[in-house]
Formats: sequence, C-alpha cells, structure tokens
Amino acid sequence: MFHAPIPAERYYSYLTWHDIDKMPNKANVILIQSIGAIEQHGAHLPLITDAAIGLQVIGKTLEQFSPEDKPVVYVLPPQHAGRSTEHISFPGTISLSATTLTNLLMDIGESVYRSGFRKLIFFNSHGGQPQIMETVARDLRQRFSDFILFPIFVWHLPNVGQTLVTPHEFKYGIHAGDIETSLMLTILRKYVRMNLAEKEYPSTLISERNLLGIEGGLAYAWVTKDLSRSGVIGDPTGATQDKGEQILASLVTSFKKLLEEIHEFHF
Repeated sequence: MFHAPIPAERYYSYLTWHDIDKMPNKANVILIQSIGAIEQHGAHLPLITDAAIGLQVIGKTLEQFSPEDKPVVYVLPPQHAGRSTEHISFPGTISLSATTLTNLLMDIGESVYRSGFRKLIFFNSHGGQPQIMETVARDLRQRFSDFILFPIFVWHLPNVGQTLVTPHEFKYGIHAGDIETSLMLTILRKYVRMNLAEKEYPSTLISERNLLGIEGGLAYAWVTKDLSRSGVIGDPTGATQDKGEQILASLVTSFKKLLEEIHEFHF
C-alpha cells in the first residue's frame, strides 16, 4: 500500500479535504515531511537507503502511539529524492539541485499553512542536505509568524550507534558503513548484498593533529569520488541485523520523546 511503513491512520494523503477542513485543534497537529535521497550506497546497499531509514524511524515511532493518543501526527507523502550532487558520478543517483529542493519544500510548507496547520517537521535522513532544511524552515518562519517549523536530521537524534562500532568507524564511516548497513539489514534485508560489501576509508584522511577534516565545523568541500572508488566511506563488513535493531530502537525512543516535546512547544 501507499502508506508503508507509516501506519495507515497517520498517512495524510488518505484524508479528504472535509477531514482536514473539520480537523479539531489543527494548529497543534504535527505534520511530518520526510526527505531522503536516491543515491549510490556502494555495491551492497540499495539506492533508497537514506529514504528507507528515515521512513522506518517515523513509522516505528508512530506505532508507539494509539489513534487516541496525543500528539496528533500525520505524515505527508515522502520525498525520496534529495540533493545528492556529491554522488552523481555514480550511476543510479538521482539528485535535485539545492534550488529545486528549496522551492519544493517552500511550496509544501506554504500549502499546509494555507490548510490551517501550524507545526511542520522536515525529517531529513540524508547528510548532504541538513543546511537546506534549516534555511527553508527559517524562511517559512519569517514569512508566516505563527508557523513553527522543525528541521530535524535523523542522525542528530540520540542513539546507540557509537557504542556498537569502533571509534574510527564512528568518525569516518559516514556513508554505507557499519551503522547504515546494520540498519538496512533490519529494514530491507532482502536488498542488502553482504557478499559485495567492502571496506574503504579515504586515502586522504587528514591527521588527527590537523584542524581540517571531512566532516564537522572545519571541513573541506568534497564529492564522493574524491574519497572513495567503491562509493563506500567506512567498513560495512562487520554489520549485523542485531546492531541494526538496537540502533533503530534507540532512534525510535528519541523521536517519540521529540514528538511529545514538539506537541507541547509554543513560542
């Protein structure tokens, strides 16, 4: 069905315009727009990896609430493709420009605002675009003074990933490594090809003594082919379904708490 893995009763597109017109306390209903990516994840993971992880976290979290529970949450149709320009040298990647993604999310935000909603989460699961979510959320907030927006990056949610992999993998396994592969063994095991998983860390890693790095506040601009021949940045060979289940459960716990906080949040 169209809603999977979102619970059907939480799927926005199954509502009618009458349902939305008559919805009580619409200003405190929370809408979630998931934004993922369709991009290469090495030879062992499917293109939908980022989008699948984000949707699974949302779906499993909403299963924790009954239809009568607060907060009231609906999930907008997922936006699978995102800004993946760093991966476009690898076949299969579909990338939107930053301008296109910005305009798309601005239009979605304005549309739900016109329908009377006042709380919107941009739930992003791709590391190449958190800044776009933040910019769009700020611009919509400036445009509509009673609109409250939350640009959330799934990997900013507290989770146990760091305790399950080596410190080196946690720092440098930023794409198709142990954590993402373990999650995909839980979410879409049928489409994970562990026989093709290979370890590859960038040969250009900068010394721990230097200020520059590939991620963080003092990073240099890169595209994936600068760092990896295989498309992998990390070591997926030790990934397991058990790790994935632990990481997913911790993300769900954190997102449930966050939704409860957003329900209570007002300026």
